[in-house]
Amino acid sequence: MNPARFTALLGLLCLSMPGFAAGVAGRYEVGDYGAVADGATLCTEAVQKAIDDCSANGGGTVRFGAGTYVSGTLVLKTGVTLNLPAGCILAGSENLDDYPVKVPEFRSYTDNYTDKSLIYAEKAERIGISGEGALDGRGRAFEGEYKKRPYMIRFIECREVTVTGVTLRDSPMWVQHYLACDRVRIHGITVRSHVNKNNDGIDIDCCSNVVISDCDIASGDDAIVLKSTADRPCKNITVTNCIVSSLCNGLKMGTESNGGFENIAISNCVVHDTRLSGLALEMVDGGVMDRVVVSNISMSGVGAPIFVRLGNRARPFQKDGKKPGIGVMRNITITNIEARGADMTGCAVSGIPEKRIENLTLSNIRLSFPGGGKRTDATRAISELPDKYPEHLMFGVLPAYGFFCRHVDGLNLDNVTVQLEGEDERHALVLDDVENAVIEGFDAPANGGIIPAMRLVGARNIFVRGCRPRAGTGVFLGVHGKQSAGIVLSGNDFSGVDRVFTTGAGAVAAAVSQTGNIP
Repeated sequence: MNPARFTALLGLLCLSMPGFAAGVAGRYEVGDYGAVADGATLCTEAVQKAIDDCSANGGGTVRFGAGTYVSGTLVLKTGVTLNLPAGCILAGSENLDDYPVKVPEFRSYTDNYTDKSLIYAEKAERIGISGEGALDGRGRAFEGEYKKRPYMIRFIECREVTVTGVTLRDSPMWVQHYLACDRVRIHGITVRSHVNKNNDGIDIDCCSNVVISDCDIASGDDAIVLKSTADRPCKNITVTNCIVSSLCNGLKMGTESNGGFENIAISNCVVHDTRLSGLALEMVDGGVMDRVVVSNISMSGVGAPIFVRLGNRARPFQKDGKKPGIGVMRNITITNIEARGADMTGCAVSGIPEKRIENLTLSNIRLSFPGGGKRTDATRAISELPDKYPEHLMFGVLPAYGFFCRHVDGLNLDNVTVQLEGEDERHALVLDDVENAVIEGFDAPANGGIIPAMRLVGARNIFVRGCRPRAGTGVFLGVHGKQSAGIVLSGNDFSGVDRVFTTGAGAVAAAVSQTGNIP
């Protein structure tokens, strides 16, 4: 046969095959496989066939057209990117039977949550979701506990994952869950999900080498949260240039912490209208949190701007019930934070007597609080609650309207300012069982009374320098507890203070020394 004629006949044969004409360029149109964008027809089988063909032929793009496509579970495979252009909606079926159970090989505590998803991938590589269209989970249609509510996106042990541009809305459960994945990039997405319980915006779980950037997240549960629900850490993670709001926490690590968190950087984010904490770092299920830097965060309308907790809930991640040991929190820097519109609770930084938080720096921080605390709040005992679920309200109204720091070894407070919008009878700062601390340039409103601006309880080796208490400050420092020792006041301007320090509850005046201060 003439070679030219053979080539022409082969081309006609290829064009007659569904999706193949697009496939030669790595693009597969779901409409060619029978998917109908009428908002009613179930398109699962058609879209899945396009995904399968795309992967089998070396990968490429499975593309939707304009309109609304309805689907149950889609399994994304190696080399395939789903593309949802502007005007396209991929909507989850409202029938739970269209979401078959998927039990991954990688075991974690999330086995107790849900086993169903709209878009699922396991051990796939070079996968993604892109475009200016939307995924709609139709979360209002699902009622009941975890396993009756699917995730929208769940990728497990996948590599080279990219999710860009799309809008994700109205999930029945977590919006997106990335478990034990490596090299994940989430860029420029929008999340709007307040329609059901557990509507976390982004869950990064036991993953490594992750970049989250330029995202806009408004969610019913934690907006951006790192988890470690197995014995593998979350490590080498960057979150930057995001705007988040939440009915729970804005930026969070935990509560699940079994594998820990290492080499984490969060920067240049805005947190607004968030009921609980703007930033929450929580280690309560074992694991090690090490080398975490949070910087350049602006907050408004948050419950507590900062909450740091090392506890001992000790929840096992495996069904054998073996509890983890107490975790470790160390080498954490939180810097350049501005916040206003917080509630009256205050910011807690709390380890437990058996294990202190180590090497925590809080620098260049300015926080505004509403006031309203009473003198009885300043003196009440705060329970340890080591196994309680951690959140900023767990201790009740704190003895300090600014920072209450307890069980910390190696604390650096540098250029920290707390402001009040109304009267408050509590301390601005309390250090309880804190060792090896430097407080430099701390600034708080004058209280005009006998309650000290700072209170140290059982504190050792504390260096306070460069502070200039406001005129009208009654007492700058109250020292309590017979364990208190090695407290040095140096290079401070006490000209606006009625009394520099007082002692009580077994503390002795010799615990405090002064040098180079302006009286």
